[in-house]
Amino acid sequence: MSILVVGSVFFDDIETPHGKAARALGGAATYFAVAASFFAPVQMVAAVGDDFPREEMDFLAQRGVDVSGLQVRSGRTGFWAGRYHEDMNRRDTLDLQLNVFADFRPELSPSHRTAEYVFLANIDPRLQSMVLDQLAAPSLIGCDTMNHWITESRADLEPLLQRVHVLAINDEEARLLSGEQNIVLAARRLLAMGPKRVLIKRGEYGVLQFSPESIFAVPAFPLEQVFDPTGAGDTFGGGFMGQLARSGDTSEAGIRRAIVYGSVMASFVVEDFGLNRLRGLTHAMVDQRYRQFVSLTDIDGA
Repeated sequence: MSILVVGSVFFDDIETPHGKAARALGGAATYFAVAASFFAPVQMVAAVGDDFPREEMDFLAQRGVDVSGLQVRSGRTGFWAGRYHEDMNRRDTLDLQLNVFADFRPELSPSHRTAEYVFLANIDPRLQSMVLDQLAAPSLIGCDTMNHWITESRADLEPLLQRVHVLAINDEEARLLSGEQNIVLAARRLLAMGPKRVLIKRGEYGVLQFSPESIFAVPAFPLEQVFDPTGAGDTFGGGFMGQLARSGDTSEAGIRRAIVYGSVMASFVVEDFGLNRLRGLTHAMVDQRYRQFVSLTDIDGA
């Protein structure tokens, strides 16, 4: 089963305590699509400029990402530059140029409209709603957002939340959107807004999943060093949705298994700058780390 993702494709200049990377391929839709492609075919809808390199288009296609929905427009691809602190939960945006992404409008082809698994990456909630208006009958819709949209576009965001199945946001965003500081109370408030499940990403502390019936906690995979956290949340989303599309299992057990796969993919991407780690990743390596991840939480030590 294929996945449709709608979002951004950018180039990033990244600086962390471990080094720098210039014009690294990035953007929420890119990280999501590459991670999801390890599990299922992916259709991507986004906008890039006519400066977008042919080799990057080829890379996405070779990963099984359908780039027919990638609008190539006159102008420059979006650009972001950021610097991370020693505490890499903190970062400063040094430059942001939307370029062709500034007037991006998602237009779905007939094959996109029939998608069953859909992920609305972090873009204006009005654009996310435009995507939903064009879909036929999706069986699972995931959604991400950010502080900017929560504070500046709440009137558009709140109705959108009533139309999605899974909301995936970080703990800071969950508190801001809900108005609750306690993360459990925040999740309950978010569930009341409409989504069937809420995934709260907590960086080095893992992921919490909330539904009306249950809470599920997954730790982050222990790493000796994190080189670059850029795109980790989007990569998690790709692994999560990818596993669901591959298995077709949206039961509680299937959701929990997908959360672990999402955490596995996020643990890989932070080990190098940008998408470098995922470029050389194999399915065998993913499955091996999944088994390691499961063994970490095996209370019987089997």
